[in-house]
Amino acid sequence: MDYRLLESVSRYMRSRGLRGKYDHVILAGAALGAVTDKFAAWGETFWQHLDTAIELHGIHKVIVIDHRDCGAYKVILGEDLSSDPAKERSVHAVQLRKLRDDIKARHAALDVELGLMDLRGKVQTIG
Repeated sequence: MDYRLLESVSRYMRSRGLRGKYDHVILAGAALGAVTDKFAAWGETFWQHLDTAIELHGIHKVIVIDHRDCGAYKVILGEDLSSDPAKERSVHAVQLRKLRDDIKARHAALDVELGLMDLRGKVQTIG
């Protein structure tokens, strides 16, 4: 939902040849927003959107992109991770992998890609 990165996300998806070929769901905190108990309705919304995308568009892949300096991570976790890039990456990776595992548990046939975008728009793949 961060206005600083809307164009960067669009540019990234275009660079992958996906212009006009994807459903875009924006959720505060991205992966963490989908898995946190603090705002359980956010996760419910994510799953409803995913189920609808599968039903209406027959999607076969989910690309989850978190971003650095995420305000929702600060709100939910109570810590500003941006001053320690290695820790920030590690914490995002944990949440991204949790969401990937949850998606695969519900929809085993879906491919899931994980990424962490910096504020310049560069995406680092998370395995």
